[in-house]
Amino acid sequence: MKPRTIIGILLIVAGVWKLANIWGVIENDWLWRQPWTAYIAPAALIYLGILVIVNSYRRDPDQWLQRPLPIGEDGKRICCSVHYGGDEYIYRGEPFHGARLDTFCGGIRMDLRHATITEDEEIEIHTFCGGVELFVPQTVNIVVKSRSFIGGVSNHVLKSVEKNAQTLHVIADNFIGGVDIKN
Repeated sequence: MKPRTIIGILLIVAGVWKLANIWGVIENDWLWRQPWTAYIAPAALIYLGILVIVNSYRRDPDQWLQRPLPIGEDGKRICCSVHYGGDEYIYRGEPFHGARLDTFCGGIRMDLRHATITEDEEIEIHTFCGGVELFVPQTVNIVVKSRSFIGGVSNHVLKSVEKNAQTLHVIADNFIGGVDIKN
């Protein structure tokens, strides 16, 4: 059963319980006079609600539309723009020559783990109320430059041990959004 289904069932039960209290079928006003319900219950409900919402966007495979790579006519840098949704771009051995990723109230997931990166490249990211999830190969170095307002860049990449490895320069401008870089 999906978490959203469980939350829906709990909301229905809570609504029926409240109606039964209003109609006098059951008496449960004592419950809200308990000390633990004043702070712990609301905090737990808020935490669970946020957790369900975030996990439904991260783990639902139908949430992301897999799109073909928008490689320009010159066969070089790609440009991706998402508004109110989520797009996923997966490299399967194609050469990567940089990207510009723009999100507005949506997200982009880009998987470069199998991309062919032969030289230093730049990924320019602009987010507004959205985010970018970037998967990079373990054989490249990552250099991040970020300007963020109520957002940020999370770099979970393991450092490459090779000094002559290619470098991906991630330049991110975030406004109420963020970038997550992983291997």
